[in-house]
Amino acid sequence: MKTGINKTASPRITRKEGLDLLKTADLLGLGMLADNMRKALHPEGVVSFIIDRNINYTNVCINKCKFCAFYRNEEDPEAYILSKRKLFNKIKETIAVGGTQILIQGGLHPRLDLSYYVDLLKSIKKKFDIHIHGFSPPEIMYIADKAGLPINKTLGILKDAGLDSVPGGGAEILSDRVREKVSPKKIRSRQWLKVMEEAHKIGMKTTATMMFGSVEGPEDIIEHLDAIRKLQDKTGGFTAFIPWSFQPGNTELGRGTARRAPTTAVEYLRVVALSRIYLDNVPNVQASWVTQGLKMAQVALRFGANDFGSTMLEENVVAAAGVKFRTTVDGIVEAIKGAGFRPVQRDMYYNIIKFREVGARRAVPLLP
Repeated sequence: MKTGINKTASPRITRKEGLDLLKTADLLGLGMLADNMRKALHPEGVVSFIIDRNINYTNVCINKCKFCAFYRNEEDPEAYILSKRKLFNKIKETIAVGGTQILIQGGLHPRLDLSYYVDLLKSIKKKFDIHIHGFSPPEIMYIADKAGLPINKTLGILKDAGLDSVPGGGAEILSDRVREKVSPKKIRSRQWLKVMEEAHKIGMKTTATMMFGSVEGPEDIIEHLDAIRKLQDKTGGFTAFIPWSFQPGNTELGRGTARRAPTTAVEYLRVVALSRIYLDNVPNVQASWVTQGLKMAQVALRFGANDFGSTMLEENVVAAAGVKFRTTVDGIVEAIKGAGFRPVQRDMYYNIIKFREVGARRAVPLLP
């Protein structure tokens, strides 16, 4: 699978053109444009996925975002900090089923400092040969602020301790107008982008995400995509873009007066397609079966997506909002083949580990 971008004769679309496409383009026509770009970037006819596990080391968070059903206050009965014993058992289970990576994230816990994260990373690397994709920009900014260190220094310390790459969590919509409404205590857009830029500068690859379907408008989505595109022009450090829809269940925002109907399949496909077209310098776009289900993720593969994401042996944040789509490795392989592609298992850098067939390894159910 190619990780670079093939330059084509087609000129880059502008913000105005992107907005027009998002608001008025025929859905199937937009899908065809995105599918053609996918074919140009990835002519091999394969769709990738990764076997990993999303481990949340704590659910305590001072940000208390209105769209989040996962966080707890420190004094809540359900509040936790994951013990090393439980963490190591989760990693062992992941490796046992062919996993090559853990995605480790958590809330902003007021009692955890830089020494905690360094010890956590070192202890994992001492026991396991596994890629650590961890700590979103809000976490890294919080760690840096508590330590009184600049972002680049903090990232360097975490990298030396064992952090391999940074996930794109905490982006939501990179428009401060929207962030003020849905996550007023969270870092601003420029800070999210700054963490990613500093990570790229020291050679760390990252992903970028977008949570849409809350209170933003089309202009905000374009602002988000444009910010990602500009930073990618500058650094080239994003390996993939992952758009996913807001899940309102059990959230403050979902109960609020400003709530709106859940994102429809048409809206989801429109955003996926536009993301592929607009982000001409980001090599991979991921379908979100975790929020949309396998069938809609299959359709997204013909609307610009070329990656099926993770097997998600464990997922807690979206599940807390009441969305619990489940699958197996074989289920992902069958879905990719059913959409007309050849499934391949990859690593975080989109290097192919192996081509996959149904039954190549026993089916792995999502763990509760």
